[in-house]
Amino acid sequence: MLDTTELTDAVERFSDRLRAAPQSRLQRGAAAEGLALARELSVRAQRLEAPGERPRIMPDAGVFAVADQLLVAGRDLAEVLRTAPQEAADTPDAAGAAGAVGASGRSTAADAVGGAGAVDRSTMDAAVALVRAAAARAEL
Repeated sequence: MLDTTELTDAVERFSDRLRAAPQSRLQRGAAAEGLALARELSVRAQRLEAPGERPRIMPDAGVFAVADQLLVAGRDLAEVLRTAPQEAADTPDAAGAAGAVGASGRSTAADAVGGAGAVDRSTMDAAVALVRAAAARAEL
């Protein structure tokens, strides 16, 4: 069982900062950054839970709902990672499962999933890196 405390802590911290941010900051891009991250985390969770199915995209519920959307998506991904079958760290799929984060700090959900729903520590580390990068871009 994978310990996902680091992911839930990062998601909760960013969500709390979004919730506390003034409307002007949310409208200047922090909410858009939070929504993009929530969508990405949601897609990653869905692809791990149902690898062959097309993921549903989280709707835009407005700048004041994005903190809650992020929290739900992040906790969903953490739970999927926590309960997913563990992949051996030295398998070829494990290296690609991390979803390398480029200079922009963004990655695609396709990069995050290494096969049929198996995960390793690098999968969770990549998600944590995405959360931290999104928080930095949002300046929160």
